[in-house]
Amino acid sequence: MSRVVVGLSGGVDSAVAALLLRQAGHRLTAVFMKNWDDDDDQAYCPARQDLQDARSVCERLDIDLQTVSFSAEYWNRVFRHFLDEYQAGRTPNPDILCNQEIKFRAFLDYALDQGADAIATGHYARLEKSGTTRLLRAADDRKDQTYFLHTLNQSQLEYSLFPIGHLQKTVVRELAARAGFRNHDKKDSTGICFIGERKFRDFLERYLPRLPGEIRSLDDEIIGHHQGLMFYTIGQREGLGIGGKKGSDGNPWYVAGKDPGRNILRVVQGVNHPALFNRRLRTGRLHWIAGSAPTLPLACTARIRYRQADRPCLVTGVPQDSGIVEFREPQRAVTPGQSVVFYDGETCLGGGVIEEAL
Repeated sequence: MSRVVVGLSGGVDSAVAALLLRQAGHRLTAVFMKNWDDDDDQAYCPARQDLQDARSVCERLDIDLQTVSFSAEYWNRVFRHFLDEYQAGRTPNPDILCNQEIKFRAFLDYALDQGADAIATGHYARLEKSGTTRLLRAADDRKDQTYFLHTLNQSQLEYSLFPIGHLQKTVVRELAARAGFRNHDKKDSTGICFIGERKFRDFLERYLPRLPGEIRSLDDEIIGHHQGLMFYTIGQREGLGIGGKKGSDGNPWYVAGKDPGRNILRVVQGVNHPALFNRRLRTGRLHWIAGSAPTLPLACTARIRYRQADRPCLVTGVPQDSGIVEFREPQRAVTPGQSVVFYDGETCLGGGVIEEAL
């Protein structure tokens, strides 16, 4: 029997993680992390309700609940980077950095300082601990979260538990209902890590200046005007505000690129326009979960976004933790700032941040 500190978010997944650990006989303490203190906008960040749900779970399981804030760490390690990336014209994925810096660093350090043997979360992933710890896909392909966990290292994984990684989501909800958890049918969160679901454009404008500019075609024809490059991502169709254009073929417009230096948004017509596809990309900040890089070039599969099907590729290393990834087939909407994550069968190998499409 070991002492485990479980991170309770107020959602059903972490609740069932705690339930399973309790049933397995571990000595449990729960921690609710509230790390966004910039406002009290409960319409978009329902932390109060989440805390009530976490308390209700702890009452059912008869375990202590602590409320801990890592708001300074979140602001300095995650949110500043989030803003810098948007200001540079890229599209970051804060959930990945949040896992790396908050849930599996600040929270892990806190738990170990409290005498814990391990932490546990409600992530859909599995671990195989035999010598080198392997991060494995979840049993439920639709919920697998290894994409968001690919930056974790061996020391972080060594002290981590993912109790629900072997379960289907439907089973998780059934177990929660049977345990009498009031959050058994609670909607899954889809908002920004610790910030919640909000009107993204309004939220971003609170921290970064709106810089309107021109929308141009690839041949430099002015098509319209944008509200600020930070509000758009590669492959986006909605929200461009481009109506019917005389002489056009009538197909919808899509974001194909950004020119931050000139504050220009590049667009093309048609969902399958060639400019939306690339076979190669350059990635930086490469991280390998095993602790060292595999022999390169590496033939594996990869995803360039969450829930995308794996695509065969070849990874070639270049200096300073960078790499070139070449896919067997062209990939649509390769987006700088997002992550490319590598797999060998069920094993998540690691990944890097997409620097540019090639």
